[in-house]
Amino acid sequence: MARRAETIELAVLGLLHEGPMHGYELRKRLNLMLGWGRVLSYGSLYPTLKKMLRASLIEESLATKTPGTPVSKRPRITYQVTEAGTREFERLMSEVGPTAWEDDNFDIRFAFFSSTDMEIRLRVLEGRRTRLQERLDRVQTQLSITQKEVDRYAAELQRHGVESVEREVEWLSELINAERNGTPHHQSQTTAPVAPPIRPPATPAADQKL
Repeated sequence: MARRAETIELAVLGLLHEGPMHGYELRKRLNLMLGWGRVLSYGSLYPTLKKMLRASLIEESLATKTPGTPVSKRPRITYQVTEAGTREFERLMSEVGPTAWEDDNFDIRFAFFSSTDMEIRLRVLEGRRTRLQERLDRVQTQLSITQKEVDRYAAELQRHGVESVEREVEWLSELINAERNGTPHHQSQTTAPVAPPIRPPATPAADQKL
């Protein structure tokens, strides 16, 4: 849970760099970033916001009421990043160790890659690719053994997991080459923003992190 809270904190700091936001808007944007199967509740978001307020990473203000707003209606709270929050965001985004390669943390960091320089981006992308290649080798070995012990549907789900990791490794390789060549990755394929591939659910017979 502590690691999840740290991931949410990084995402909040990144989003508030775009400008002040209400809690509702923050939750909506965070859910879009976290992707399917990881819906963020207010019960998870607001404790993180309170912690960040105590640490002076963000600050809150009451939105000005517009004419015609009922007196009984509570004013909406807007959150914005502080100078301390900006420094913390820059520190977190400059990290290039194993934490930056983990599934949830990598996705959030990737969403804010424009805030980092090329050297940091390359080290994170290469670290993520190495981690996935190691995972892929391990799971492929397990797959060749367990296929004899499971029915065809379980085996098909395992193969789907392996193929998903193989696609992400290929995607990472393309991003790394684009960074080294100084060419935006999306220009060679599509004008739409690049997003990390959706990961399949874990299977008991395969790596639990797949």
